[in-house]
Amino acid sequence: MTTTLIRHPLNRLLLTGAAGGLGKVLRERLKPFARQIRLSDIATMAPAIDESEEVVLCDLSDKQAVHQLVEGVDAILHFGGVSVERPFEEILGANISGVFHIYEAARKHGVKRVIFASSNHVIGFYKQDEALDAHSPRRPDGYYGLSKSYGEDMASFYFDRYGIETVSIRIGSSFAEPQNRRMMSTWLSFDDLTQLIECSLYTPNVGHTVVYGVSANRDVWWDNSQAAHLGYQPKDSSEVFRAKVEAQPMPDADDPVRIYQGGAFVAAGPFD
Repeated sequence: MTTTLIRHPLNRLLLTGAAGGLGKVLRERLKPFARQIRLSDIATMAPAIDESEEVVLCDLSDKQAVHQLVEGVDAILHFGGVSVERPFEEILGANISGVFHIYEAARKHGVKRVIFASSNHVIGFYKQDEALDAHSPRRPDGYYGLSKSYGEDMASFYFDRYGIETVSIRIGSSFAEPQNRRMMSTWLSFDDLTQLIECSLYTPNVGHTVVYGVSANRDVWWDNSQAAHLGYQPKDSSEVFRAKVEAQPMPDADDPVRIYQGGAFVAAGPFD
């Protein structure tokens, strides 16, 4: 990571989903990027530690609350919403209405940069032996993946119509370490995620850029050449965890985690 990009921090940066797994990881890591981080979630969070933080409870399905949330911010990291496969009705409020409310609030308040936490699940029905880039047709693997695909379309529309720029990060599997064989290919370290967010915040003229959030793993399915202008150069690799992961029992040959890029998500549900 270069230090040039963080010499001029934003005045106020909004992080939605701040009580979630990645939100908690990013809370401290975002501090160099803004004088104040506005942290938001529907769930209770730890209180602000000092004037560099602002904690706001907000339901993304509440349009008025989201508009109040976005007022006065310079950029938005939209990580909020349901993050696993659930019935459509549960996805609808936070992930579909919520992303619309975020972009409408950005339009009304003059916010010109959004970092959208998309997901590998927008292409989850591709097989693991298929190589993809940002131009590959989307093949969502569930309602969650559909909501992220919708969010990418929302980002594209709001750039074309209103000039709001977005980097949609198709996050692979961002954990402290990969948890299974599939994640050996999809793993995104916290350090690489932080670097990717920095690149996404400060690179000029991104339009709507789609980038796969993945570390420099040995076996990757995703080509980021269309996002080269971001300057993202992952430093970490899942390879250091290979012996630990491969000590796990091998899944059956017909298990989705061995077949599809989206893993178990392709088989979740139906929920009726």
